[in-house]
Amino acid sequence: MLDVIVAGHICLDIIPTFGPSAGRGEEGLLLPGRLLEVGAAALSTGGAVSNTGLALHRLGLATRLVGKVGDDLFGRVILDLLAQHDPGLAQGMIVAAGEVSSYTVVINPPAVDRIFLHCPGANHTFTADDIPYDLVANARLFHFGYPPLMRQMYREGGRYLAEVMRRAREAGATTSLDMAMPDPSGPSGQVDWREILRATLPYTDLFLPSAEELLFMLRRERFAALAQSPAPKPEEVADLAEMALRWGARIVALKVGERGLYLRTTDASSLGAMGRAAPADPDAWGNRELWSPCFVPMPLVGTTGAGDATIAGFLAALLRGLGPEEAVTIACAVGACNVEAADALSGIRTWEETQARLAAGWPRQGLRLEGPGWRHDPISGLWHGPRDRLAS
Repeated sequence: MLDVIVAGHICLDIIPTFGPSAGRGEEGLLLPGRLLEVGAAALSTGGAVSNTGLALHRLGLATRLVGKVGDDLFGRVILDLLAQHDPGLAQGMIVAAGEVSSYTVVINPPAVDRIFLHCPGANHTFTADDIPYDLVANARLFHFGYPPLMRQMYREGGRYLAEVMRRAREAGATTSLDMAMPDPSGPSGQVDWREILRATLPYTDLFLPSAEELLFMLRRERFAALAQSPAPKPEEVADLAEMALRWGARIVALKVGERGLYLRTTDASSLGAMGRAAPADPDAWGNRELWSPCFVPMPLVGTTGAGDATIAGFLAALLRGLGPEEAVTIACAVGACNVEAADALSGIRTWEETQARLAAGWPRQGLRLEGPGWRHDPISGLWHGPRDRLAS
């Protein structure tokens, strides 16, 4: 049996390399009409299918990828790059005649937030019927990523996305869903994401977006205010997770950028009914609220795919039967490995290598959570929230 199927968005990432001064100072600014000399471009597969799927493969999980590319040059490059990791990984990939493959130009200078130039391509025509549900019936976990970048998944109130998750759950797999930031000025930014999530989360066991993405979808005014104010407060993050749990998700893990990973779970009885990848010890996972700070990267090179890598670490820990404290810790460790390379995969270590770094005392970044009820555990390095069953 497969451990995991990762389906959804896939593209070709084209990542120019920058010198240390790019984006800084008068001579390094990225301005219209200015030529900025860069180094060789890294070519890698991107999107949730590639980033999360290949990271899970590198972490030792039996993985299969399901995505859609065109029958063009970029499509052939994507399939060739996947096959270099393992020819069997891409057996579920779809090649659509006459369609354009998705690509992203990633502008990622040091110490500057990333800029993406993205062509969705064949991802926009991916439908619920493109999922091989007979294969899902032979997998423990089904993970779907980036529906905001896939037109069929957010049209008509998200009924196709809900259908994907419903049919995967009916096949007996534990279901997992990651998001991406919608384009505020495009069609994905104009749809009612509350309606889409209300339709989808009843069939979603693990919901793994970023706090920023969920703020955009559920608290648009607060999202708009983030540009002029600090990052969301712990109680705001907890409120987002509470809403997702109320709408049907059972485990919610919110990526909070350089502040780490927030986890909130429902009761043990619900967790025990999560399908073939249900927690090995539902009691240990039930009614938990944890916040894991990031680990210190050595060095920080680029953040492309960091959230996907964090998800891969979390899913790998769950699939290996570990508890919530270990899962959020390993998730942040895999995410920190990721940012030590320019692309989305080169920094990822094996499961054993990642565990060895943790055992050697890998330092975490400093994090202080202001708010009633939050307690720091100096041994684990984790914060326990006021709704955590073990907080007292």
